[in-house]
Amino acid sequence: MKGLKLKRRGLLAGVGAMVAAPHLARAAWPERPLQLIVPFAAGGGTDISARTMAQFLERELGQPVVVQNRPGAGGEIGLSAIADARPDGYTIGIINTPGIVTIPIERSPRWSLASFTFIAGVVEDPTTFAVHPESPMRSIADLVAAARAKPGEVTIGTQGVGSAGHISALLLEQAAGIRLECVSYAGSAPAAVALMRRDIQVTTASLGESLTFAQQQPWRVLGLMSSGRSEFARDVPTFKEAGYDIRGGSLRGIGAPRGLSEDVVRRLSAAIGAVLRHPEFREASARTFQPLRFLDSTEYVEYLREADAAHRALWRLRPWNS
Repeated sequence: MKGLKLKRRGLLAGVGAMVAAPHLARAAWPERPLQLIVPFAAGGGTDISARTMAQFLERELGQPVVVQNRPGAGGEIGLSAIADARPDGYTIGIINTPGIVTIPIERSPRWSLASFTFIAGVVEDPTTFAVHPESPMRSIADLVAAARAKPGEVTIGTQGVGSAGHISALLLEQAAGIRLECVSYAGSAPAAVALMRRDIQVTTASLGESLTFAQQQPWRVLGLMSSGRSEFARDVPTFKEAGYDIRGGSLRGIGAPRGLSEDVVRRLSAAIGAVLRHPEFREASARTFQPLRFLDSTEYVEYLREADAAHRALWRLRPWNS
């Protein structure tokens, strides 16, 4: 009987160890380096955001965070790599709007919004419209008036069909009842060069890009597609102030494959929130004009649902690949 009691105790201890093992495994995450996939080339605004985030995130998690650029197809290749990864918390990636919602609308990728776990929003970089410093247009009202006087003749540079700049131009067209002539460039920098050469009359750029360009060459920023004026450019009015309550640009967030455990989502979201509150991170972000906006997982998902609905409505009115 004594031996039987000892065996029972040993069996119970073993069962207890097996029950505790999953908890210990979860508590130990992360036990090795993380990979942060960037769906765009090195050196761009998204890449800068990712590398700044990685430096501070690894301090919070106690493991290296290695940035891997997977550019191509407007972000589709990198987003595919994120969606296809194991949902173990060791592969995360930068998720950008509008691409995460526009790509499934305009084509048929092998992923959808349901293919991802959305962890947190981190940077919201709104679109600006800018003109040559000698342009007669000094406000959004002037731009709208010019477009109404000559429908389809006012040229505006964008970063390609379906890009944040292109979608922003379409949003203004819809809100103001005007038609612009969108001209595609390989990026904001070539469009800025075209503007200064007066090849085009207006160009789009994210706030960070616009302020960076303005340091190198003078131009006039007409307006900002944001809910309020930016701390980086208090003198730049919003489109809302001009009578058009529209928002455009890119929200950069952190996502992972579908199926990531709630424990890891909470840990990552908390770590990202701590990073965004860190004074050194905020200083580093300010130096590169990155407008920070933290959204937890629930808020981030709701933001993307609203963005998806808005872009589908826009597509029905004006398909942007036509």
